[in-house]
Amino acid sequence: MSVFLPFSERNLIITGYIGPDQPMLGKEIANRLKMSYVNLEAEIATRMDMPVDEIRTYFGETRLRAIEAEIVGEGVLRRSSVIRVSGRTLIQGNNLERLRETGPIFCLTVSLDAMLRRLHIHMGARYHNPKDRALAIGELKREWAIRDAEGIHEIDTTDMTDEDIIKTLVGIWRSLTVRGV
Repeated sequence: MSVFLPFSERNLIITGYIGPDQPMLGKEIANRLKMSYVNLEAEIATRMDMPVDEIRTYFGETRLRAIEAEIVGEGVLRRSSVIRVSGRTLIQGNNLERLRETGPIFCLTVSLDAMLRRLHIHMGARYHNPKDRALAIGELKREWAIRDAEGIHEIDTTDMTDEDIIKTLVGIWRSLTVRGV
């Protein structure tokens, strides 16, 4: 983290995947901290007017990585924001280093059993299709690959409600603000 960036201007960066409600959690955290919210994956989809998976299918991985690098470049210019970034984007190129210089990065995790329950609720009947379930679990593993990177603060949300997760991250951020770390 850059020592030249005052804490009041640092970003709170959230990564990892704990379920389909994660963008809502980021928005609520930003709201409670009175910070702006940016979902980098949504920015990519908006810029290209299609979901990230379709960008990958139609234009290839190389083009997607170039777009991600451009969006991350814009993200690092933001100040006092809650930034949601996928683990897949964060682990590519120098995205991790660039974002880490703007603030602490928290990776939200959940036990596999809890994740499967959440997927079952979210996917409904599709959950029973082994291919759909395998795709979802594969995506989860790719998202969590960032956990072992240096400077990532992992938060296990297995036994937490959405409100608990929000309160935990808001509390951590406020304690960092008080300490000025």
